[in-house]
Amino acid sequence: MAEPTRKFEIVSADGHTMEPPYMWERFLPKRFHAQMPKLVKDPDGGDAWELVPGQPVMPIGLVTNAGEWGKRYEDNSWFGESYDTIRQGAFDGKARLDEQNIDGVDAEVLYPSQRTMAAFMAQPNDEYHLAGVDAYNQWMWEDFSAADRRRLIGLYQMPGVDIDSSVKRLREAKKLGARGVIISALPSGNRELSADDDPFWAAAEEEQLPIHIHVGLKHAGMAEINEERKVRTDDHEVRFAVPNLQLMGGAVAEFSGMFARMIYSGMFDRFPGLQMVMAECGAGWIPHCVEHMDDHWWRNRVWTGSTLQHLPSYYWQNNWKATYIREPFAVQNRHWFGVNNMMWANDYPHHRHDWPYSRRVIEESMAGVEPTEKYRMICGNAVDLYHLE
Repeated sequence: MAEPTRKFEIVSADGHTMEPPYMWERFLPKRFHAQMPKLVKDPDGGDAWELVPGQPVMPIGLVTNAGEWGKRYEDNSWFGESYDTIRQGAFDGKARLDEQNIDGVDAEVLYPSQRTMAAFMAQPNDEYHLAGVDAYNQWMWEDFSAADRRRLIGLYQMPGVDIDSSVKRLREAKKLGARGVIISALPSGNRELSADDDPFWAAAEEEQLPIHIHVGLKHAGMAEINEERKVRTDDHEVRFAVPNLQLMGGAVAEFSGMFARMIYSGMFDRFPGLQMVMAECGAGWIPHCVEHMDDHWWRNRVWTGSTLQHLPSYYWQNNWKATYIREPFAVQNRHWFGVNNMMWANDYPHHRHDWPYSRRVIEESMAGVEPTEKYRMICGNAVDLYHLE
């Protein structure tokens, strides 16, 4: 007897996974094993990934959850957590479903660790770059999300080598049944947005796959300026670095420049059905940015030779969605955004999450919001975009 269709009530539009300890040995071709990411111990006995030999390692403390009821803000730590002490849903799909149930979340859109993806993208060996991306996608599809692909919505990671490699993997994602793709660099492999990227936008429009950008496109063109990744040796120094608030950033609107360039470029006139999602870019800045862009276009459209067929704000309304975590300002000003353009997220299991209190946070931040609008933001927009029902 077939299971009844699940009714979705809360969908997190931005969650994360972390590669399991066996990931690279199992899914990366053997010829790259001498340089693949390696699990090492941090100064407090926790686990950390040495992604690039000789470069500071990536501890797992701030990108995982631990404890029966999660961590307080005061308990967050860069070091000290291991795969044995964290909640297993960071890397195990079946465990993740249990953690969703505890939090009252019906599904999550899942992004890979961008620090890990950077280790493959930000170096000039194209074969290694592609092998790392492919290994992640294979793990996400065959292992993690296989537990329930309607609730574990794994995004297919795109490379940043050249346009043919990107288009090939987008088509592959569609064939497998993925509900979206993520770009961490421009699909052409170039440093700057150009017509070279158009075949990818065209393929995404044709396949009806939404394109996701998490925080920004920080890896665009990075391979051009970095040295080829060295093979690991037994005597190299394992380096550690603890970021402070200044280094961690926390800024919002960093993506606004690329967001504006994409709209001004006319790509959404060429590909009007293209759907884009900006995740963890902040949301409160968007109405002001769009307002500014409209005014900028009106004043400068003639002498710059702009061929845009609509106001810039039109493309935001028709081609973009933004995720937000805990932003009461954005919620209370939702009509400046467009209710259909906002998708709630909890960022689980990264340290900004509110697990297992996502339901409480939603209720607190949406006080006074009309129920149908609340539904659009916490569920309905994601259900429609990813065809969940």
